[in-house]
Amino acid sequence: MVKCIIIEDEVLAQDVIKSHLQKIAGFELTGICNNALEAKQVLTVKEVDLIFLDIQLPGMTGLNFLRTLQNPPLVILTTAYTEYAIESYEFNVIDYLLKPISFERFSKAVNKVIESKLLLQKLKADHIYIKSSGKYFKINFSDIIFIEGMKDYLKIFTADATIVTLQTMNEMEKQLPADQFIRVHKSYIVSLARIKSIYGNNIETGKSTIPIGINYKEKVMQLTGKKFG
Repeated sequence: MVKCIIIEDEVLAQDVIKSHLQKIAGFELTGICNNALEAKQVLTVKEVDLIFLDIQLPGMTGLNFLRTLQNPPLVILTTAYTEYAIESYEFNVIDYLLKPISFERFSKAVNKVIESKLLLQKLKADHIYIKSSGKYFKINFSDIIFIEGMKDYLKIFTADATIVTLQTMNEMEKQLPADQFIRVHKSYIVSLARIKSIYGNNIETGKSTIPIGINYKEKVMQLTGKKFG
């Protein structure tokens, strides 16, 4: 869940962003602040992943507020003025939205947040949580041997268990660190650390043999330093 706050002094603009957020899964609005001082107080007591920040705020501008933060959350700037766009680049913001903000444009900005958050998670985390049978299971990346896709379901094979979850291969691939896992078939992802051998159109991971898809063989063979064909 991406925890958000809105820093905006105009009630109409607050309501627009709030309404847009309610239509997108995975985002939780935890606070609305009318100025930078209120926002400072919220940031000291709440976990915040994303700020929707108006540039023209009473007392202190949004950009000056950002300058006071040592480790700011992800930021999407909102403003009615285009002239701040260049200056905003120094803050490495996710996006710059011009009012009035359409849902289509808002969605594009939020998608950038999702991609950024997934990247941060992959860089920092050594595990994922997988929902199965009404529970969330913590699975360490180091415990995963391979993952098998079955339409909208996945089987995650570890040394101790096999966990079935409602998720697609593409969704799972985005959650896994690319330096630890490789997609070898439209229906299989394999842990690089668990590969015992590669031969023909197969990969051995101990007790299991995984097929290599023709569209993935070139990438797999690069692991051995050999060219396909």
